[in-house]
Amino acid sequence: MPTYELEINGTPRAVTAEADTPLLSVLRTELGLSGPRFGCGAGECGACRVLVDDQSMPACDTPVWAVAGKAVTTVEGLGSESDPHPLQSAFLKEQAMQCGYCVSGILISAAALLRRVARPTEDEVRAALDRNLCRCGAHNRMVRAILAASAEMAR
Repeated sequence: MPTYELEINGTPRAVTAEADTPLLSVLRTELGLSGPRFGCGAGECGACRVLVDDQSMPACDTPVWAVAGKAVTTVEGLGSESDPHPLQSAFLKEQAMQCGYCVSGILISAAALLRRVARPTEDEVRAALDRNLCRCGAHNRMVRAILAASAEMAR
């Protein structure tokens, strides 16, 4: 089995896996990261999204070979309990989640947006979340939280 060199949440990691192994499987099974979740398995729901070189991508249908040598950031890499990312703080303040299953992917999509656009409009935020499904109906609170985080980050 081949070994792939990845940077996961800022830490170089070597993983041994078949080339077509989904990145999600490597993250969850090999590296013990539970933030990216399995949802649809087809890259359509957004629960498994991660940043790959600052681009939001579905980890469930991205083979590990495709991210070799790249920087992968999961929701665990955005911030910590003692030093949360402004998005994480804003989501808590706005109570922008209910069941939480989709939130890690939504935070990743929002982080990718804020890396591209420092002060997005509401329409830009909604467009960035278009590939993330949430059955709880918390999207309006999520949009408010993302806009609040962008304002906080601009200070």
